[in-house]
Amino acid sequence: MKEYKLQGLSCSNCAREMEEEINKLDHGEGSRILYNSSKMVLADGVDMGRVEKILHADGAAIQKDDHDHGDHGHDHSHTSSSRMKLLLGVSAVIFLLAIFVDSVIDHPVSIALYLSAAAISGYPTFIKGAKNLFRLKFNIDTLMTIALIGAFSIGEWKEGTLVAILFGVNELLEGMGMEKARRSMEELLKVAPKEAILLKDGEENVVPIASLKVGDIVLVKSGQKIPSDGVVESGKSSVNEAAITGEAMPVEKQPGEAVFGGSINNEGVLKVSIQKEYHDSSLAKILHLVEEAQETKTPTEQFINKFAKYYTPLIMIIAVLVIVIPPLFLNGEWGAWFYQGLAVLIVGCPCALILSSPIAIVSGIARNAKNGILVKGGVFLEQLGKIDTIAFDKTGTLTKGEPHVEQVKIYDERFFTIAGSIEKSSSHPIAKAVMERLTGEDLTFIEPDEINTITGQGVAAILNGRTYKVGNENSISFPLSEEMNGEIQQLKREGYTLVIVSDEEQVLGLFGITDEIREESHDIIERLHAAGIKRTVMLTGDHDRTAEKVASKVGLTDYYASLLPDEKVAKVKELTKSGRVAMVGDGINDAPALATADLGIAMGKGTDSAIETADLVLMQDHLGKLPTAIRIAKRVNRIIKINITLALGLKLIALLLTIPGLLTLWIAILSDMGATILVTLISLTVMIGEKKQSSL
Repeated sequence: MKEYKLQGLSCSNCAREMEEEINKLDHGEGSRILYNSSKMVLADGVDMGRVEKILHADGAAIQKDDHDHGDHGHDHSHTSSSRMKLLLGVSAVIFLLAIFVDSVIDHPVSIALYLSAAAISGYPTFIKGAKNLFRLKFNIDTLMTIALIGAFSIGEWKEGTLVAILFGVNELLEGMGMEKARRSMEELLKVAPKEAILLKDGEENVVPIASLKVGDIVLVKSGQKIPSDGVVESGKSSVNEAAITGEAMPVEKQPGEAVFGGSINNEGVLKVSIQKEYHDSSLAKILHLVEEAQETKTPTEQFINKFAKYYTPLIMIIAVLVIVIPPLFLNGEWGAWFYQGLAVLIVGCPCALILSSPIAIVSGIARNAKNGILVKGGVFLEQLGKIDTIAFDKTGTLTKGEPHVEQVKIYDERFFTIAGSIEKSSSHPIAKAVMERLTGEDLTFIEPDEINTITGQGVAAILNGRTYKVGNENSISFPLSEEMNGEIQQLKREGYTLVIVSDEEQVLGLFGITDEIREESHDIIERLHAAGIKRTVMLTGDHDRTAEKVASKVGLTDYYASLLPDEKVAKVKELTKSGRVAMVGDGINDAPALATADLGIAMGKGTDSAIETADLVLMQDHLGKLPTAIRIAKRVNRIIKINITLALGLKLIALLLTIPGLLTLWIAILSDMGATILVTLISLTVMIGEKKQSSL
């Protein structure tokens, strides 16, 4: 399959019809025309000459510089748009002149002016429509051509010309609206770096990023983009990772730390060891998935496209019935009802209906992507807007996933010194949490004479000739007082993991360890509820007391504790019976639950597993932008419903005017154009506020 950039692709219905024709060619099966991104994917072996003829028949063409992914596509569309504006402007001036001439001079002169104005603004439509008539292909160009011929044949010069001009304006606005949505998407693709400075044998060479191999060392100067995922070999700098995570705040980097391709070096010079070739990098995968996402059809779009396929022939049948039935059975005038039938043809233009969804979908996907939220397709964006229940894994989502000392009970002044002396050399996560708690205390640690790990208990150490232990309840070898036992049991009931420091006779102190709740979790859950999420549920393998404590502090509606992985899946299935469920996890351990939910949402700052696992990926390491994503999705769904209602409602009102015989050509074109303009403008409102950063 080969990919080509197209120009002149301004009609989604035409794109669908061209795709069908190309698929009928020899070896053409599987070829696609991607209207949203203005691209064509061709199967190998298809006749390019015939493909270009099919494109040319509908005013589209392959860009000859399609290999360059710079701004050329924009230039082509800008040139085409400017040319169309000029033609419409000239046509409008001639039309106004014709109206003036019609009122003061001989009729033939005004007719010539009307025809000139119609030809200048409507000749592309007329040529395509005439070809379609010979091929018995009925689409919007065919409808408009028949309407123009019919109007001029019965002497409606003024209205026929107005139809041609307004239809040209309609096509222009439709193309401009879609192009704005495309440009929003193309801005994402511009973040990809093009070249890199390769260090080899002490020399600097500028090379294309596609030529970089794993292990290559590249130099990244201030203001330059890091070419691909790698590790800092030398240098210190702050890096803007907004291209990956959507986070505007710079991240400090130093030797040994990972960096993402596409992120920008703010200051200083970095030497980076390439860990992934560009096509395997996080950025390349994100951009590829975003490009694919904008072309996936939602159930609504699939229905509209199927409907449009039969809609145009149906409108032609209705127009024929309007022309024939009243004169034959109701004693109506042939001329008057022929005029009404022409108006029905114009009302039947499916453009507004077909545009109801794609501009809003592309805008929604692009806006989320700029926030570091990767939605893998329009179908998932639509689904996100319908979610009413969100299930969360606890560790790493609502909590930080790291042990944290939250409670301290001191019974002896030696407590901190003994604890730090024993734990300072340990790499165990709980030992690190203890040492973090002791940071800032004015302590002098003792070097242990001997340290031994006791399985199932903890650690025993000899300090200054005395034995001390750091561990759980089992490490205590002497009887506890009733008061001490009560405190230990109370902390356990509150969900803490206990670290007990003791000597051979007494407990020196207790550390209550817990998985630290993220500072922003409570606020995010509140914002999710405000965004329309009815149930927020936590699914965790931790015991009940810990789960209850986290759920209460965060503000969840429900929680389920002590769940094994298969039990999480069963619980998600149970939740889906009473609502539409999204599951939030880390993309690895929670993969079965993510797959089972109506929508899988993975967290993880650009990790491969997160990108590949879920339907929606939060490229940050927190949930901060999830409420915004849900609001955008709900807004897109709401806009699509409004668009469909407007598109069909305005046409229905116009068609009802045929009953009393009040439908005119200019009312018909205005109803169609009005619907298209409204649908386009309403869809583009999704991008309002695009520049603003969501607060956490």
